[in-house]
Amino acid sequence: MSMNIRRLGAMTGLAAMIAGCGGGDSSSAGGTGNVPVVTTPAPTPTPTPVAVAGCSLRERQDWAAAQLREWYLFPETLPASLDPGAYSTVDDYIDAMTATARSQSRDRYFTYLTSIAEENAYYESGSSAGLGVRLGTDSTQRRLFVIEAFENGPALAAGIDRGTEILAIGTSSSNLRTVGDIAAASGLSGVSDALGPDTVGTTRFLRIADAGGTRTVSVAKSDFALTPVSSRYGTQVINDGGRRVGYLNLRTFISTADPALRAAFATFKAQGISDFIVDFRYNGGGLIQIAELMSDLLGGNRSTADVLSYTTFRPEKSEFNETRYFMPQPQSVVPNRIAFIGTGGTASASELVINSFIPYLHGRAALIGTNTYGKPVGQIGLDKAACDDRLRVVALATQNSARQGAYYTGLAGTVEASCRADDDISYPMGNPQEASTRAALDFLAGRSCTPISASVSGQAQGGRNAAQSANAGLGDERTLLIPTRRAPAQRDVPGLF
Repeated sequence: MSMNIRRLGAMTGLAAMIAGCGGGDSSSAGGTGNVPVVTTPAPTPTPTPVAVAGCSLRERQDWAAAQLREWYLFPETLPASLDPGAYSTVDDYIDAMTATARSQSRDRYFTYLTSIAEENAYYESGSSAGLGVRLGTDSTQRRLFVIEAFENGPALAAGIDRGTEILAIGTSSSNLRTVGDIAAASGLSGVSDALGPDTVGTTRFLRIADAGGTRTVSVAKSDFALTPVSSRYGTQVINDGGRRVGYLNLRTFISTADPALRAAFATFKAQGISDFIVDFRYNGGGLIQIAELMSDLLGGNRSTADVLSYTTFRPEKSEFNETRYFMPQPQSVVPNRIAFIGTGGTASASELVINSFIPYLHGRAALIGTNTYGKPVGQIGLDKAACDDRLRVVALATQNSARQGAYYTGLAGTVEASCRADDDISYPMGNPQEASTRAALDFLAGRSCTPISASVSGQAQGGRNAAQSANAGLGDERTLLIPTRRAPAQRDVPGLF
């Protein structure tokens, strides 16, 4: 979960200078006289980086270390001294600084460096570039499936949707390689790399299989705005044997979720619905203020004296501690029961919402699916604007009104009710025949189920470059495919390509 920088405005005046980078030029060859010369364009030279004051590798490393020593939630775990000269990137240096907390499962690569421009584009509008799908593998890690397809993405426009299997990948129809061969040769990171960089215009040929048969399609990556609540299945009223159940699927906590959430709950409230399924199964988190809004919308019977969550910083920064009370909205509903669908891909802000309702609903709020990821901490954003650097540093922890937090191994050991269920990609999410949705409906109806094990969850957020270890368990021996290098959107939308 990320705290809005505006809420910590006093912290962010680190650098105001903005600088750009230069590029290169290109040349061409030609012929003379009457002799025709067949030429190919000369390759474009690699742009020569332009030095920006304060943005050398050592200066950026020193800046990152200074921020960690001032703000890191676990200062006692930081090395007393660490020579940055041994590390070739800022990321590697940050990883070394936070290695002890990572070994204790308190900071599983939650502290990282990202682009200010890219992150702002994602959180403000959901903007990213790619195929517009979420991908996962089976237990053999030799098969690749589309777990979800996003409405504005090029893949869905090409007829690729949830449940589609990607059999082979190539840059043309003549050089397709099977996913099994790629994985055997290079592992899941090879599969991720075969899909190409997330730049507009990158084209891949995919041999796919779905209910319509096997075929080869060409898909060009494009910019698209990720819709936080699906226009196809994100908001539904399910009739379950005469009982009306409000179903809401939230993909990610970004600013554009605000009006979509209000509209969904206004619909539920108008129909007098009191039983809800909140589907967070792949939601990797996002902005704290959107998580608080969603809790408010589910808290129609909470008073403004009821604590939603406590946010605490390290003792030296205690002036930033906050107690957030419920703030019921005009669209807020009064829940009788809530079934929260989760997986190892459910993290951070999603877990904050679930945890907030445990002291109030107790066994009437259940976790459905599998154990969640386990991230009861949040980051603040500290900017070095001249370098387009934003350091997301773990600086805060959250607890519910009963002071329950520290669920570093997932929420299965904290919730008072749970039901084990698989994620069945042969059906759309929210379909009563889909396994997790069915289990949620059964819980709401008071039927018995098998509780979720409180074992350590899948590594939803994962390592800096390790795609295989970064996978999140979905409950049926299938895991999300995590890109080798992740853009801001791919951190909060695990499996996004």
